[in-house]
Amino acid sequence: MATVTNTDVGVEDAPPLDPRRWWALGALVSTMLVLGFDMTILNVALPTMAEQLGASTGEQQWMADAYIVVFAALMLPAGLLGDRFGRRRMLIAGLGIFLAGSLVGALAPDVNWVVAARALMGVGAALVMPLGLSVLPSLFPPHERTKAVGIISAGSALGMPLGPIIGGWLLNHFWWGSVFLINVPMVAIGITACLFLLPETSDPSSPKVDMVSTALTATGLGALIYAIIEAPGRGWTDALVLALFAAAAVLLTTLVLRERRATRPMLDMTLLSQRGFLLNTVAATLVMFVLSGLMFVLPPYLQAVLGTDALGTGVRLLPMMGGLIVAARAAQPVGARFGSRATVTVGLVILAFSAILGSRTTVDAGYGYTALWLTIAGLGFGFAVVPAMDGALAALPADRAGSGSGLLMTMRQVGGAIGIALLGSLLAGTFRDRLDVTGLPAGAADTAGDSVVAAHLIAERTGSAQLLSSANSAYVHGMGVVLLVSGVAALVAALLAGAFLPNTPEAVAGPPAETPAETPDMATDRPDGRQ
Repeated sequence: MATVTNTDVGVEDAPPLDPRRWWALGALVSTMLVLGFDMTILNVALPTMAEQLGASTGEQQWMADAYIVVFAALMLPAGLLGDRFGRRRMLIAGLGIFLAGSLVGALAPDVNWVVAARALMGVGAALVMPLGLSVLPSLFPPHERTKAVGIISAGSALGMPLGPIIGGWLLNHFWWGSVFLINVPMVAIGITACLFLLPETSDPSSPKVDMVSTALTATGLGALIYAIIEAPGRGWTDALVLALFAAAAVLLTTLVLRERRATRPMLDMTLLSQRGFLLNTVAATLVMFVLSGLMFVLPPYLQAVLGTDALGTGVRLLPMMGGLIVAARAAQPVGARFGSRATVTVGLVILAFSAILGSRTTVDAGYGYTALWLTIAGLGFGFAVVPAMDGALAALPADRAGSGSGLLMTMRQVGGAIGIALLGSLLAGTFRDRLDVTGLPAGAADTAGDSVVAAHLIAERTGSAQLLSSANSAYVHGMGVVLLVSGVAALVAALLAGAFLPNTPEAVAGPPAETPAETPDMATDRPDGRQ
C-alpha cells in the first residue's frame, strides 16, 4: 500500500473514507491482543516460577517491572521512530523483537535471564503499543474514533482473560517456560495481519529521536523503580535507597528541563498544557496504577491461600475481565448521553468501591466474595479507561500522533510500573511484619518472609500448620492494605476528574450528514484528526 503522510489540506479536499479501515483495525486489535495476553499470563505464572526458580517477592517484582520500565522508557522514542520511518514498519519490527524476547524467556535458566528476557520484550512492546494507537487518527474520523478505541480496548481486554486460562493450562501440563513460548504463534498472527491489512502512515517532519533524553528516561525510571522495590527489605532510610531516589529525581528533572529547552522536543511539554490531554492521561495512568497492583497481588492469593492451580487461577480472574469487556462496549453510548467527565468519574468511583470492598476480604471469605468485587472492579476499569483514552487521543494534533500517543502510553506504563513496585513493596513489607516465624531457624525464617509461596514451602518442609495459617493470614492482610490504598487512589482520581476533566460529549454514533463515496485508497492524515 502507498505511504500516507500528514498534509495540511482543507476539509473540503479531504479524501473519502475507505471501507478497509475496519480490516486495518482488525490488524491493530491482533497486535494489542498479544500485549494483553502477555500482561496477565506472567502474573499467573509468577507463583509457579517463584517456587521453581526460588524467586523472592522482590525478584518477582523485577520479573514484572523489567518489562514495564523498558516499555515506559522507550515508548516516546518509539513513537517518533514510527512517525519518521513508517508506523507499520516499526510495528512489525516491534513484534519481531517481542518474539525474540519470548524465545529467550522460554529457555531462561534462572531469574536473571527471565528479567533480561522481559526487558527485551519491553523493547518490542514499546514499539507496538503507541504506534498501534497513533494510526487511529489517520484511519478514523472523530465520529468513529471512540468506537475504534473501544474495539481496541476490548481486544486488549480479551487477551487478558485468555492469558491466565491458556497460561494456567500450559503450567499444568508443561514447564513454566511454555508461557513465553505461546507468544510465538500469537506474534506470527499479528505480523501477518499488519503486513496484509494495515496501511503505512508516517510523518517525516517529526522530531529526531534524542538519545540523551531516552537515556535520562530509562535511567531515571529505573532508579525510581529499583528504590521502591528495594526499600521494604533495606529500609526506606537506607543509604542506597535514598541515593537512588535522589538520582531518580535529578535524572527526571534534567529530562524535563532539557525537553523544555529543545526546539523540537521528544517529550512535548506543550501537550501537557492542554487540559483535555493532561487530565485524561492522568486518569488513565491512575487506572493503570490500580490495575497493575491488583493483578500482581491476586494470583498468589488465589493459588497459595485458596489453593487453586494455575488454570483455576486464570478461570477465577474471568469475572474482572468480563466486567471490563462489558463496560468497554457500554462506555461509548453512556459517554454520548452523559459526557466523558461523568463517565470517567463514575468509572473511578466504581473502581474505588470495588477496591474498598475487596480490602474486607478475609482468609475464610472464599471465592464467591472475591468474584463479586472483581466483577465490580472490571466495570470500573472499563468505564474509566475507554473515554479517558479517547479524550486524550482526540486532543492530539495529527502530526504528533505517534509521539503524543507515545507520551500517553508512557504515562500509563509508568503508572503500571509504580503500581507494581509501590503496591508490591507495601504487600511485601506488611506480609513480613505480620508473619509469625516463632520457632523457625534464622535462615528458614528469612526465606519464609520472602513471599507467601516461600512460606508455604517452608511450612510443608517443617510440617508447621501454625506457619501455614500465619502465612495465609499475613498475605490476606497485606492484600487488604494494598486494595485499600488502591481504593483511596481511585477515589482521589474520581474527585479530580469530576472537578477538572473537560465535559466533552462523546461523538454521536453514525457518519456526518454528507459522507463522501468510498474509494479503495486510504485517507490522508489531517492535522485536525479528520479525513
